[in-house]
Amino acid sequence: MKPVGVILAAGLSSRMGRPKALLPYRRTTFLGSLVGTFTAVLDRTIVVLGCHADDIRPTLPVRPGLESALNREYERGMLSSLQTALALIPAGSPVVLTLVDHPGLRPETLSAVCEALEKGGASVVIPRYRGERGHPVAVSAAVVDELRALPAEASPKQAIRSRRSETTFVDVDDQAVTLDIDRPEDLGRIQ
Repeated sequence: MKPVGVILAAGLSSRMGRPKALLPYRRTTFLGSLVGTFTAVLDRTIVVLGCHADDIRPTLPVRPGLESALNREYERGMLSSLQTALALIPAGSPVVLTLVDHPGLRPETLSAVCEALEKGGASVVIPRYRGERGHPVAVSAAVVDELRALPAEASPKQAIRSRRSETTFVDVDDQAVTLDIDRPEDLGRIQ
């Protein structure tokens, strides 16, 4: 079964000083680039909005299989945004997720991560570029269930790290998996 895509774009972007989802990237925005990649590979993608949702939602392109969800409790952190998306996904579905600050992600990288999960044997699939782990992260339906059940104060990393022995790493030639753009000075790394 193909994973459902989840793009987390609900955060405050406080270190950047403006919504990361709306930052220009190539001929679109950070979010527009990721939406293009995810919808090219996956049948269904959920974009989770929160802070700045009224500014971001109108910029979402209309694509088959693309939907948005609003996390009204985005200030609680990443887990609350992830659980907002997971509430919309049927039981038994695997998920591949990324943060909005990895705009250069290539479709072939996303495909490689999804294919590794679909082969079975792994509960978690993480891409690596030159030995460094990154995004997107794909998780099996069993891990999705664990993420749904985590208490509000937990971190999604808990469920993922608990599956270390069931984690597969996919080496990719895509530096975007490791380029986490948080501050204005980081922008030069992706231009």
